Amino acid sequence: MADIESLFVTRLYRARLTEYGAEIDPQELENSCYSIAEDDEAGQQWCESNGYPGYTSYASLTDLPWRFPIFADIVAALDKHVAAFAEDLEFDLDGRELKLEDIWINILPEGGLHTSHLHPHSVISGTTYVSLPDGAGALKLEDPRSGRMMAAPARKKDARRDMQSFIYAKPDVGDVLLWESWLRHEVPMNMAEEERISVSFNYAWS
Repeated sequence: MADIESLFVTRLYRARLTEYGAEIDPQELENSCYSIAEDDEAGQQWCESNGYPGYTSYASLTDLPWRFPIFADIVAALDKHVAAFAEDLEFDLDGRELKLEDIWINILPEGGLHTSHLHPHSVISGTTYVSLPDGAGALKLEDPRSGRMMAAPARKKDARRDMQSFIYAKPDVGDVLLWESWLRHEVPMNMAEEERISVSFNYAWS
């Protein structure tokens, strides 16, 4: 009998944000996101100039934990989630740490999407979910080998999960998802009338 094993596994971490740290009031977090978006004229201008649907604070604000204490609570929890994921990944950090590099708000309106991308210069990236109306879409993750498959046939539609070319991870409000930053991912089009709100982040090795 042939011996077939899976090699070089891609890991996806999923947990409740409040598994670590203080309780997070979902309504307070949502209100904070909207308040920041309303006041962030530089971010609004960047989104308009770059054709970004909705709002992101990625290009304008670097101090969310200082502006609102609820974001400081989020970062304190994320530090522990990222440490747990790094342990699972069996990283040898050589006495250094994975530290928060960026954290930003995303507000995606009906019809908005975020095309396929990765996060260079970071080690672990992720998102925690603030508002996910029905039809807002899941996170789409791409098999990192896709660009090397060239002449390979397509996978069967009912292929087992670990052999699929794309995985759709459907989180719940209050979840945190973590993945290694080289993993290509996208946010499919928001088909709901309500806005999809999330907080994304990168951790670097320093």
